[in-house]
Amino acid sequence: MLEPEKNPNPSLMVDPPAWFRWGMRWQLDAVTNVKRVLKRRGKVEAQRQKSGAPHVVEYFHQLDDPYSHLTAQVLARFAEKYDVTVVPHLIRASGGRNQPEFEKLAVWARRDAQLIAPHLGLDFPAEAATRPDASAQQKTGEMLAGLSAPDFIQHLKDASDALWRNDASGLTAAKSGSLNKALDDGSNRLAKLGHYSGAMFYYGGEWYWGVDRLFHLEDRLASLGLARQGATQHLVPRPAINVSGVDASKLTLDFYPSLNSPYTSIIYDLTIDLKNTCGIRFNHKPVLPMIMRGVPATRAKGTYIVFDTKREADFLGVPFGPMVTPIGTPTRRLYSLLPWAIEQGKDEALLSAGLKQAFSEGVGLHTDNKMRRAVERAGLDWAHARTIIGNDDWKPLVERNQDEMVEGLGLWGVPSYRLSGPDGEPDMAVWGQDRLWLIAAEIKRRAAL
Repeated sequence: MLEPEKNPNPSLMVDPPAWFRWGMRWQLDAVTNVKRVLKRRGKVEAQRQKSGAPHVVEYFHQLDDPYSHLTAQVLARFAEKYDVTVVPHLIRASGGRNQPEFEKLAVWARRDAQLIAPHLGLDFPAEAATRPDASAQQKTGEMLAGLSAPDFIQHLKDASDALWRNDASGLTAAKSGSLNKALDDGSNRLAKLGHYSGAMFYYGGEWYWGVDRLFHLEDRLASLGLARQGATQHLVPRPAINVSGVDASKLTLDFYPSLNSPYTSIIYDLTIDLKNTCGIRFNHKPVLPMIMRGVPATRAKGTYIVFDTKREADFLGVPFGPMVTPIGTPTRRLYSLLPWAIEQGKDEALLSAGLKQAFSEGVGLHTDNKMRRAVERAGLDWAHARTIIGNDDWKPLVERNQDEMVEGLGLWGVPSYRLSGPDGEPDMAVWGQDRLWLIAAEIKRRAAL
């Protein structure tokens, strides 16, 4: 179904009026404004110095979370590298509206962790189940809960490795603790600070997700002079997105973007550049935003995503913010032009123009004049567009894309990708703007076969 008849998200989120769009803009601008971010950091540091407190990094470990297992492999090295006090916590999975596709998330995380681990110099056991054995989790948790923070950090890597390999011999505990209390305390602390995921680092009012975002935290700590022995190399560097000199004409890339996705907005043009550079066969398959598809969303999650997108955009060297959400009617209206744009080979240009306006220029798409700007920027004729805008011809196309992504690939977030070919190689499906580097690496490998 394209859109559910009864969307669990509030109508103000699914189809916000103009005043609400502008209210959201000012709230989110405060989250992403670089000067305000630096001011907040300065205030946090001034308060720390005044109190005489050490630099404290809190880490939240979820035993059955594949990303926590990857992070466990670098936690001790992180604690050694920086002059900070690391406070580890054990947590339970949050679930609920923050993790609405809970079972799908477990399957995806397991698959994703195994895909990225070799590229990051880490390990994820091929034989691992979607979740480790419950009794093994209990043993591992009891052991860790009974350790001091320094011992927790030092033993976490081996304990997590034994857990995911289901190696009972590696789960012997020299000390037992109150696991339920540790899980309650850690989960409550995570919620109090305003987050919901495992493998999260928290420092000075900001969140950093696992090995994927650790380099952002490292940069912040290094800027404060906290790197010991002048260390500058990131523990887990982000691989480059590079397909220069690659002929991928025998491969196929399916791309599933959304007009209302902050993450899509910063990787969209880079994805188009990648496919143009290597000559891969390319299928452009827009889908509706998750909120319009009925996937629950929370304010905490939305705020984190916007903040995270901004620092990822800065890392990629692309603009992000100010923004005016195109959710609801603007998305439907722009998508109604897709079949016509496809006929002229300008569907990519149309979505690119809409994303730029919405997420880096702060120009909404909810009036004709503003929609016209996007249409003409894409090289399309507004005079004709206004005669067909609002039609329903786009619905079967986008619904087919959604079914393919959600039901076929088991993914629900955007942007998503599927790489196919050559014959004999299984399709590789991944989700997230921070996986385009993985697509690039796999294109290079497969093109050389």
